Amino acid sequence: MPGTNLTREEAQQRAKLLTVDSYEVDLDLSGAQEGGTYRSVTTVRFDVSADASDDDANGANGAESFIDLVAPTVHEVTLNGDALDPAEVFADSRIALPGLLPGRNVLRVSADCAYTNTGEGLHRFVDPVDDQAYLYTQFEVPDARRVFASFEQPDLKATFRFTVKAPAGWTVVSNSPTPEPRDNVWEFEPTPRISTYITALIVGPYHSVHSVYEKDGQSVPLGIYCRPSLAEHLDADAIFDVTRQGFEWFQEKFDYAYPFGKYDQLFVPEFNAGAMENAGAVTIRDQYVFRSKVTDAAYEVRASTILHELAHMWFGDLVTMEWWNDLWLNESFATYAEAACQADAPGSKWPHSWTTFANSMKTWAYRQDQLPSTHPIMADIRDLDDVLVNFDGITYAKGASVLKQLVAYVGKDAFFSGVQAYFKRHAYGNTRLSDLLGALEETSGRDLSTWSQKWLQTAGINVLRPEIETDGADGTGTITSFAIRQEAPALPAGAKGESTLRPHRIAVGLYDLDAASGKLVRVDRVELDVDGELTAVPQLVGKARPAVVLLNDDDLSYAKVRLDERSLAFVTEHLGDFEASLPRALCWASAWDMTRDGELATRDYLSLVLSGIGKESDIGVVQSLHRQVKLAIDLYAAPTTREALLTRWTEATLAHLRAAEAGSDHQLAWARAFAATARTPEQLDLLDSLLEGTKTVEGLAVDTELRWTFVQRLAAVGRFDESEIAGEYERDKTAAGERHAATARAARPTEEAKAEAWASVVESDKLPNAVQEAVIAGFVQTDQRELLAPYTDRYFEALADVWASRSHEMAQQIVVGLYPAIQVSEETLAKTDAWLASAEPNAALRRLVSESRSGVERALRAQAADAAAEGA
Repeated sequence: MPGTNLTREEAQQRAKLLTVDSYEVDLDLSGAQEGGTYRSVTTVRFDVSADASDDDANGANGAESFIDLVAPTVHEVTLNGDALDPAEVFADSRIALPGLLPGRNVLRVSADCAYTNTGEGLHRFVDPVDDQAYLYTQFEVPDARRVFASFEQPDLKATFRFTVKAPAGWTVVSNSPTPEPRDNVWEFEPTPRISTYITALIVGPYHSVHSVYEKDGQSVPLGIYCRPSLAEHLDADAIFDVTRQGFEWFQEKFDYAYPFGKYDQLFVPEFNAGAMENAGAVTIRDQYVFRSKVTDAAYEVRASTILHELAHMWFGDLVTMEWWNDLWLNESFATYAEAACQADAPGSKWPHSWTTFANSMKTWAYRQDQLPSTHPIMADIRDLDDVLVNFDGITYAKGASVLKQLVAYVGKDAFFSGVQAYFKRHAYGNTRLSDLLGALEETSGRDLSTWSQKWLQTAGINVLRPEIETDGADGTGTITSFAIRQEAPALPAGAKGESTLRPHRIAVGLYDLDAASGKLVRVDRVELDVDGELTAVPQLVGKARPAVVLLNDDDLSYAKVRLDERSLAFVTEHLGDFEASLPRALCWASAWDMTRDGELATRDYLSLVLSGIGKESDIGVVQSLHRQVKLAIDLYAAPTTREALLTRWTEATLAHLRAAEAGSDHQLAWARAFAATARTPEQLDLLDSLLEGTKTVEGLAVDTELRWTFVQRLAAVGRFDESEIAGEYERDKTAAGERHAATARAARPTEEAKAEAWASVVESDKLPNAVQEAVIAGFVQTDQRELLAPYTDRYFEALADVWASRSHEMAQQIVVGLYPAIQVSEETLAKTDAWLASAEPNAALRRLVSESRSGVERALRAQAADAAAEGA
């Protein structure tokens, strides 16, 4: 039985048989304040191919197919005027459609559908501030069928006309412009032809701010929505500014006017992802409405999210992949476009966006590509189960990295000319990768078949190393020989395919210290194609050997880069002295990669960070280094020295906190880093005193979010218990406060607290998605390994039932979040292997558990390297 799955073959067969014309969806949400279920009535008009002759699609009385629906109750199914018995045709999330007629068919389905608290389908949330319900839909990948009967696959596009009855005083937003309601009924005009997964409804007493984007006679209404309890924190002008920047830049680069009637951005509660590109009605997690002071890095990430979703209006919504194996192209393009827009758009506040890309996206991609689940960018998506676990660092970040290289390879002008032709040729249609590559070949004159095969259809990372000879005995003097060696390390055990050498378009940067400024500045740059095992670089022969030679300067390609011995030694002393942020970020990333690979001991990585982080001006890089140092000490340090390294790091965070400029982003970042590992009685006393206000750090505002950071740490070390947590919640009786309190309660270092948290997540399914996530975050504390050790066996005992009984989002939170990742031991690996062998999980669950296992395996190797360095 298919359950809620759908295979690629089934989708192809259905697309061959059907052409969908239109949906009329009528929803009665008048009881949304109370919850439960709601009436959903769907009328679908579709055509059946007259020459359909596939035996599997035709019964004795005409063609057969099915429509998708997940609903507690189906009341009525009428096909071409004939009533079908729901008890006979509705099963396993499908309604069978027998006896289809050649040409036009009309289907009407009346059902009761259910509100959810999982962030899938029609999510319902009650704000504790005003006790009002707020609804929004989230349909990607296959969840429109939770709200209305639909042919749930991206290549069966149609128009959608929504009619919604809602409680008095509420607002209803959808893909089409919002109409004036009549008797609390909202009748929307039909959408253009779009896929089911980008349709949307957002319903509730939302607060809104409106504006317009105007240029050359074009006028696009803009809206921003959030709950009233967040309205005082909504910086709408800043959001509109980024949005207009995106409109300007994308419309120029794509040479295609924004394709929908308006553009609303809706900040919604308990959202699982960052945002969703619903056509003309983008939903965004409302944590991006900042309640307290955040660093500029947070504003940059929010701007990236805004631009990512706006880029999707063209690439994903106007032109959509035929099947989910090209999901990467949607996400990679939007990820590339967001960074390119921030880097190049006039007046951008974040022109250093490629530094952020190298620091965050590339790091994500490199990590993902070294897991046993690594896969080609163009993944083989056999069914919905495959795609649901494929929203990963390869689909987004590696794909975007490779697109950035493709732009360097074909040229920026040729790239965007090809994109323009692609949009014009396929507007409101569906495509495959070959359609885009064909357009790029036309405009660039390059044959991309080899490039595509090497980069998109193979897995794994290459390593690039310089091989330098000079006429000086000590490696100085003039360069007499320069080559770049490319390696293709074996893929991780269990990964499919073979490693391969690839063509790379890279730059080589030469850096020296400037005597006047004391900064490391680039004195020369060569750009070239690297292919094969060894590529000579004759352009550098005869030049003076610089202090630092940096491969993949400007981060054009996707590869792990290693420094030569002299460059590494110099960078170790001067990493913070690079004048530009991008080469610093590349060197930081290389050091982190070496640490993860066991080539650099954790203690040496800590020393490197402490020597250079004080000079690091990019706050996003600083915050990434904070996270990476803590992870390295927690998981990669030899257990015998972990506490000493934590002590050294925590003392450094406090010193930087006290030395940072008052009120600066760096000060806030160091305060959070200090709170994350504060451990001595004196350090914990300081946190307590900062909360009470009996001590202060000049310029540091201990506001709502920072207070919770301190409370959670004090709870995790046993200083705070229920009375203090409840007292803090009384100060912040909001949805965010509920989540923070749940994290603090689960963090307490007692058997009772852990048992309570475990039961609420694993033994009950009542928690909403965001609260479940908060409890898991509190439950797992790296300071509590012994306390948590008994839960390793309980995890494996519960795993199969959790996966079988929960929705995908909820199950994935538990499977990944509660895996005993902090129990770094051979025993954990053995128990994982035993479970994988005995439970025989499906491919999606096997992948998630195997990825988690890989983290423990890597940590063991890194701990061994760190221990060896201790003995050296």
